[in-house]
Amino acid sequence: YLADTATAFESVIHICRNVHYGWQMRNLHANGASTFFMCLYIHIGRGIYYGSFINYKTWTIGVLLLFLVMATAFMGYVLPWGQMSFWGATVITNLLSAIPYAGQTVVEWIWGGFSVDQPTLTRFFSFHYLLPFII
Repeated sequence: YLADTATAFESVIHICRNVHYGWQMRNLHANGASTFFMCLYIHIGRGIYYGSFINYKTWTIGVLLLFLVMATAFMGYVLPWGQMSFWGATVITNLLSAIPYAGQTVVEWIWGGFSVDQPTLTRFFSFHYLLPFII
């Protein structure tokens, strides 16, 4: 995979079509993430059912971990750099501009400029790789 706006999509196509079992690795990666989220939602449901939210500190850490996992998955969604990926990155990151006072600054920091472009893709690739190790 090449985290470059000009070649990212073609890179994914190359992996799927020309690398032995590349299509299978990509599908396992994507479907594995979906399965992981199903397990997370079952875990959250169990926690709500048994009242685990009463232990505030543990529950808060769990919610923070959920947001980190969601951010990691979102960054992985953006990496193929198709139309849906590009506009998904644009719309979702723009939601952060609603944060009072600092919102626009946060969005520009995430983008690495004034629009979703090469620095954004590079950052998302780096964070998609590093965040699972931090989590």
